[in-house]
Amino acid sequence: MFGSGGDSGYKKLSTVNRRMFIMTAAKLVIFGGIITRLFSLQINENKKYLTLSDKNRLREWRLPPVRGDFEDFFGNKIASNLKVYQLHVVPEQVEDFRYLMIRLRDILDIDSKTFKKILKKRSQQKSWETLIISENLSWDQFAKINFYLHELSGAKPVLSVARNYPYDEKFTHLLGYVAQASEKDLIENEVIKKSHVPGLRVGKIGLEKTYENQLIGSNGIQRYEVNAYGKRINQIDFVEGKKGTNIKLTVDTEIQAQCNELLKDKAGSICVMDIYTGELIAMHSSPSFDPNLFLYGISHDNWNEILNNPKKPLINRSIQGLYPPGSTIKPIVALSALENDVISTKFKVNCTGKTEMYGQTYHCWKDTGHGIVDLRKALKVSCDTFFYEMSRRLGVDRLNLTAKKFGLGEKVFNGTYNEEKKGLIPSTQWKKNVLGRGWVLGETLITGIGQGYMQTTPLQLCLMTAQLANGGFKIKPKIIYDKKSDSYEKIKAEMEKNRLELLSDFQQDDALVDFSLEKKKGDTDLYKPLYRNQENVKFVLEAMFASTNEVTGTSYSSRINDKKYQFAGKTGTSQVKKITEIQRELDLDISQIPYEERDHALYVAFGPYVNPRYALSVFVEHGGAGSSAAAPLAKKLFKTIVDRHEEREKIREKSLMEI
Repeated sequence: MFGSGGDSGYKKLSTVNRRMFIMTAAKLVIFGGIITRLFSLQINENKKYLTLSDKNRLREWRLPPVRGDFEDFFGNKIASNLKVYQLHVVPEQVEDFRYLMIRLRDILDIDSKTFKKILKKRSQQKSWETLIISENLSWDQFAKINFYLHELSGAKPVLSVARNYPYDEKFTHLLGYVAQASEKDLIENEVIKKSHVPGLRVGKIGLEKTYENQLIGSNGIQRYEVNAYGKRINQIDFVEGKKGTNIKLTVDTEIQAQCNELLKDKAGSICVMDIYTGELIAMHSSPSFDPNLFLYGISHDNWNEILNNPKKPLINRSIQGLYPPGSTIKPIVALSALENDVISTKFKVNCTGKTEMYGQTYHCWKDTGHGIVDLRKALKVSCDTFFYEMSRRLGVDRLNLTAKKFGLGEKVFNGTYNEEKKGLIPSTQWKKNVLGRGWVLGETLITGIGQGYMQTTPLQLCLMTAQLANGGFKIKPKIIYDKKSDSYEKIKAEMEKNRLELLSDFQQDDALVDFSLEKKKGDTDLYKPLYRNQENVKFVLEAMFASTNEVTGTSYSSRINDKKYQFAGKTGTSQVKKITEIQRELDLDISQIPYEERDHALYVAFGPYVNPRYALSVFVEHGGAGSSAAAPLAKKLFKTIVDRHEEREKIREKSLMEI
């Protein structure tokens, strides 16, 4: 018994010793592991955890790039930037999002409608995407947020920039506008993607969109030291971003503003162009809208007001509006007939007020007729009957070639405005290809007075007039100012050189001359003659002078007698609906006709008549007659245009001296 008890005690002691050894060994292993880990953390991975510590202590913000400005010809800022205060929140960095939002609502006094909108936006975003609580905080709100920042974990006050359009609606259609970058913008434009920060504004239409890559600039970077609550203690580093390129335009703010005033409460367009340099002096479409409404997200009410306006303010009528040119096309029809030797300047027609052809009646605007008229008088009084007969002899295809040479049916700023429309100058081949039917003679007649299939933009009519007024030479319209562009004197000299070369070719061999530009493309034809015989161009210009400055001329009541401001032009009245015999007999006043059924009013002009320099087009949608609704606006504008010319030349001379 004793022996067996001793063995049992020995076994128990061995078991205890073994367990203690194992426990001691385990403690040594654990302690050794801790020592090893501490050594690793303190020595081997010191830099790693120092960096992680710094990441908790240091914060980096990418600042939105500062957008380049737009300036007018005289250096006035027509699109610039303002500093704005914003509040951003990154939801994944927030411990209690609902608590944070309630605190922000109380601090900023956010109304319930806006609060619900923010929460809805949060539910539609990813947790790591920045939620913009406010894009335009007041200074008091911004200061208040910074004061309470220690208890607003995840909230980030941001100093940002916003676009500013100081002239409100006056430049909207010319410049376009900016709005928050969309997913489509990021996908389509690598520059936008690279510069993107929450709330970034980019160009949506117009020049803002076309020159986005030059305007956008590069991001600045701010680095701050923050405390355990995320509150900024001090700024560690600041890398300044590069502002986008400033772009100078050829437009004149004073003339643009007057165009806006002249078209107030009207739907229409006014374009003004230098007939030699091609510089656009003004291009206004009415009605317009304030682009500043889009900066912080346009409200539902404001958007509906713009969208439901029956005069459609979103349309840039100068380059998007397609309208029959009416009688403003007649100078080109006359020139085409003379150039193709279809008639002479002495050709006459007896206007009785209507023309009968194949059972169809074609009316002249004057019911009683104009009597016997030659080409000059036909242009002066805008006799439709004369142009019916002349167009019949000319044919639509020859008219098509002449009209296209002078800028009709083609984009004026090809590529500058994505929204620009091409228009249409019909031909027999066009109708066969597009409509699958043959051309009929009656269509030639109405095309000759600017009706039918013909569609042009107001800017095309301005270019057409400019290229007539400079003597019949090709120019390249421009809206971006380039101080290295050819001067007026150089352009005049180049045009004269090309005129003499053409004259020399005629004297040597008429067969060598091909006055059609159909085979030639590009800027190599700049300042080249668009005519075969310049006397034909001079004749048309003189007839336009008669139309404005001689008794019975259609725009005689809008003339200016002072030769300094005297101009020449051509009225146009474009039908939007066929006039019935009953309506013709009633001869209703414009006020008695529903707005949408009223004719469009047009006017093209150039001046001063002696040594002309500028051309313009005026279009008033559903304005009635061009003589009463469009020409008077040109009269009011021409004095400003001529008076501003001297100031413009001073700026140009100064720029040339700086080169």
